[in-house]
Amino acid sequence: MNNLFEIPALLILDVQKGFDDPYWGTRNNPEAEGNIARLLREWRIRKGHIIYTKHLSLDPASPLHHRNRLGTEFKESIQPMDGEIIFTKNVNSGFIGTELEAYLKQNKVKSVVITGLSTQHCVSTTTRMSGNLGFNTFLVSDAIAAFEITDHKGVRHTADSIQEHELAMLQKEFATIMTTDEIISQINQQ
Repeated sequence: MNNLFEIPALLILDVQKGFDDPYWGTRNNPEAEGNIARLLREWRIRKGHIIYTKHLSLDPASPLHHRNRLGTEFKESIQPMDGEIIFTKNVNSGFIGTELEAYLKQNKVKSVVITGLSTQHCVSTTTRMSGNLGFNTFLVSDAIAAFEITDHKGVRHTADSIQEHELAMLQKEFATIMTTDEIISQINQQ
Protein backbone atom coordinates (compact mmCIF):
# COMPACT_ATOMS: atom_id res chain seq x y z
CA MET A 1 0.00 0.00 0.00
CA ASN A 2 2.95 2.35 0.50
CA ASN A 3 3.16 2.88 -3.28
CA LEU A 4 -0.11 4.79 -3.25
CA PHE A 5 -0.11 8.54 -3.67
CA GLU A 6 -3.60 8.94 -2.32
CA ILE A 7 -5.72 7.24 0.27
CA PRO A 8 -7.78 4.32 -1.11
CA ALA A 9 -11.57 4.31 -0.89
CA LEU A 10 -12.99 2.63 2.22
CA LEU A 11 -15.81 0.20 1.41
CA ILE A 12 -18.08 -0.72 4.32
CA LEU A 13 -20.31 -3.57 3.23
CA ASP A 14 -23.71 -4.24 4.82
CA VAL A 15 -22.98 -3.45 8.49
CA GLN A 16 -26.69 -3.70 9.27
CA LYS A 17 -28.70 -4.57 12.38
CA GLY A 18 -30.25 -7.59 10.66
CA PHE A 19 -26.93 -9.41 11.01
CA ASP A 20 -27.48 -9.53 14.78
CA ASP A 21 -30.45 -11.87 14.24
CA PRO A 22 -30.01 -15.54 15.31
CA TYR A 23 -31.20 -16.44 11.80
CA TRP A 24 -27.56 -16.39 10.64
CA GLY A 25 -26.17 -18.76 13.28
CA THR A 26 -22.94 -18.38 15.21
CA ARG A 27 -20.64 -15.59 14.13
CA ASN A 28 -16.94 -15.01 14.61
CA ASN A 29 -14.90 -11.85 15.19
CA PRO A 30 -17.05 -9.75 17.52
CA GLU A 31 -14.40 -7.01 17.14
CA ALA A 32 -15.23 -6.44 13.46
CA GLU A 33 -17.51 -3.44 13.99
CA GLY A 34 -15.04 -1.81 16.37
CA ASN A 35 -12.26 -2.20 13.81
CA ILE A 36 -14.49 -0.84 11.05
CA ALA A 37 -15.26 2.16 13.28
CA ARG A 38 -11.52 2.75 13.79
CA LEU A 39 -10.94 2.74 10.04
CA LEU A 40 -13.95 4.98 9.51
CA ARG A 41 -12.50 7.57 11.94
CA GLU A 42 -9.16 7.52 10.08
CA TRP A 43 -10.86 8.01 6.70
CA ARG A 44 -13.00 10.86 8.01
CA ILE A 45 -9.95 12.63 9.44
CA ARG A 46 -8.23 12.36 6.04
CA LYS A 47 -11.39 13.17 4.07
CA GLY A 48 -11.04 9.98 2.04
CA HIS A 49 -13.78 8.36 -0.02
CA ILE A 50 -16.13 6.42 2.26
CA ILE A 51 -18.63 4.14 0.56
CA TYR A 52 -21.30 1.97 2.17
CA THR A 53 -23.43 -0.77 0.75
CA LYS A 54 -26.80 -1.66 2.20
CA HIS A 55 -28.25 -5.08 1.43
CA LEU A 56 -32.00 -5.11 0.81
CA SER A 57 -32.88 -8.78 0.44
CA LEU A 58 -35.71 -9.96 -1.76
CA ASP A 59 -36.17 -13.04 0.48
CA PRO A 60 -39.07 -12.37 2.90
CA ALA A 61 -37.48 -14.72 5.49
CA SER A 62 -34.26 -12.69 5.63
CA PRO A 63 -33.67 -10.24 8.50
CA LEU A 64 -32.31 -7.97 5.73
CA HIS A 65 -35.57 -8.10 3.74
CA HIS A 66 -36.31 -4.69 2.27
CA ARG A 67 -39.55 -4.41 4.32
CA ASN A 68 -37.73 -5.05 7.63
CA ARG A 69 -36.92 -1.45 8.50
CA LEU A 70 -34.99 -2.26 11.70
CA GLY A 71 -32.97 -5.08 10.12
CA THR A 72 -31.86 -2.99 7.17
CA GLU A 73 -30.66 -0.05 9.31
CA PHE A 74 -26.93 0.48 9.76
CA LYS A 75 -25.52 -0.47 13.15
CA GLU A 76 -25.08 2.41 15.60
CA SER A 77 -21.27 2.40 15.48
CA ILE A 78 -21.24 2.57 11.67
CA GLN A 79 -23.62 5.39 10.79
CA PRO A 80 -23.06 7.21 7.49
CA MET A 81 -22.62 10.98 7.65
CA ASP A 82 -23.79 13.54 5.12
CA GLY A 83 -21.71 13.29 1.96
CA GLU A 84 -20.78 9.64 2.45
CA ILE A 85 -22.03 7.48 -0.38
CA ILE A 86 -24.53 4.61 0.10
CA PHE A 87 -25.30 2.08 -2.61
CA THR A 88 -28.23 -0.27 -2.08
CA LYS A 89 -28.19 -3.74 -3.56
CA ASN A 90 -30.05 -7.04 -3.39
CA VAL A 91 -27.27 -9.39 -4.52
CA ASN A 92 -23.94 -10.31 -2.93
CA SER A 93 -21.70 -8.01 -4.96
CA GLY A 94 -21.45 -4.31 -4.23
CA PHE A 95 -20.71 -3.84 -7.95
CA ILE A 96 -23.83 -5.51 -9.40
CA GLY A 97 -26.90 -3.32 -9.83
CA THR A 98 -25.14 -0.28 -8.30
CA GLU A 99 -23.06 2.65 -9.51
CA LEU A 100 -20.05 1.60 -7.39
CA GLU A 101 -17.69 0.90 -10.29
CA ALA A 102 -18.71 4.10 -12.09
CA TYR A 103 -18.27 6.14 -8.90
CA LEU A 104 -14.76 4.78 -8.33
CA LYS A 105 -13.74 5.42 -11.94
CA GLN A 106 -15.27 8.92 -12.05
CA ASN A 107 -13.35 9.81 -8.89
CA LYS A 108 -10.14 8.22 -10.23
CA VAL A 109 -10.01 5.79 -7.30
CA LYS A 110 -7.60 2.97 -8.09
CA SER A 111 -7.43 1.25 -4.68
CA VAL A 112 -10.09 0.07 -2.23
CA VAL A 113 -10.03 -1.19 1.33
CA ILE A 114 -12.88 -3.64 1.99
CA THR A 115 -14.59 -4.25 5.34
CA GLY A 116 -18.03 -5.46 6.43
CA LEU A 117 -20.42 -8.38 6.65
CA SER A 118 -20.46 -11.21 5.93
CA THR A 119 -17.18 -12.74 4.86
CA GLN A 120 -18.59 -15.65 2.84
CA HIS A 121 -21.23 -13.60 1.07
CA CYS A 122 -20.93 -9.92 0.17
CA VAL A 123 -17.36 -9.45 1.37
CA SER A 124 -15.97 -12.35 -0.68
CA THR A 125 -18.03 -11.58 -3.78
CA THR A 126 -17.25 -7.85 -3.76
CA THR A 127 -13.55 -8.54 -3.13
CA ARG A 128 -13.39 -10.95 -6.07
CA MET A 129 -15.11 -8.50 -8.40
CA SER A 130 -12.97 -5.60 -7.21
CA GLY A 131 -9.83 -7.54 -8.07
CA ASN A 132 -11.25 -8.68 -11.40
CA LEU A 133 -12.22 -5.12 -12.31
CA GLY A 134 -8.62 -4.05 -11.81
CA PHE A 135 -8.81 -2.21 -8.51
CA ASN A 136 -5.88 -2.57 -6.13
CA THR A 137 -7.85 -4.35 -3.41
CA PHE A 138 -7.08 -4.67 0.29
CA LEU A 139 -9.26 -6.85 2.53
CA VAL A 140 -9.12 -6.13 6.26
CA SER A 141 -9.11 -9.53 7.98
CA ASP A 142 -10.17 -8.27 11.43
CA ALA A 143 -12.82 -5.85 10.10
CA ILE A 144 -15.00 -8.60 8.61
CA ALA A 145 -16.95 -11.48 10.12
CA ALA A 146 -18.27 -14.84 8.97
CA PHE A 147 -21.15 -17.06 10.06
CA GLU A 148 -21.23 -20.82 10.52
CA ILE A 149 -22.74 -22.81 7.67
CA THR A 150 -23.94 -26.33 6.95
CA ASP A 151 -22.79 -27.57 3.58
CA HIS A 152 -24.53 -29.66 0.92
CA LYS A 153 -23.49 -32.87 2.75
CA GLY A 154 -24.94 -31.72 6.05
CA VAL A 155 -21.50 -30.98 7.53
CA ARG A 156 -21.36 -27.96 9.82
CA HIS A 157 -18.45 -25.54 9.36
CA THR A 158 -17.57 -23.06 12.09
CA ALA A 159 -17.50 -19.34 11.45
CA ASP A 160 -13.75 -19.28 12.16
CA SER A 161 -13.05 -22.00 9.58
CA ILE A 162 -15.19 -20.21 6.99
CA GLN A 163 -13.28 -16.99 7.65
CA GLU A 164 -9.87 -18.66 7.32
CA HIS A 165 -10.80 -20.50 4.12
CA GLU A 166 -12.23 -17.38 2.50
CA LEU A 167 -9.14 -15.33 3.39
CA ALA A 168 -6.88 -18.08 2.03
CA MET A 169 -8.78 -18.14 -1.28
CA LEU A 170 -8.84 -14.36 -1.68
CA GLN A 171 -5.19 -13.69 -0.75
CA LYS A 172 -2.98 -12.72 -3.73
CA GLU A 173 -5.48 -13.81 -6.39
CA PHE A 174 -8.00 -11.06 -5.61
CA ALA A 175 -6.69 -8.96 -2.72
CA THR A 176 -3.94 -8.24 -0.25
CA ILE A 177 -5.05 -9.34 3.22
CA MET A 178 -4.16 -6.90 6.00
CA THR A 179 -5.25 -6.10 9.56
CA THR A 180 -6.76 -2.86 10.80
CA ASP A 181 -3.49 -1.91 12.50
CA GLU A 182 -1.51 -2.58 9.32
CA ILE A 183 -3.88 -0.44 7.23
CA ILE A 184 -3.77 2.45 9.72
CA SER A 185 0.02 2.23 9.91
CA GLN A 186 0.30 2.38 6.10
CA ILE A 187 -2.13 5.30 5.87
CA ASN A 188 -0.19 7.20 8.54
CA GLN A 189 3.00 6.81 6.48
CA GLN A 190 1.49 8.51 3.44
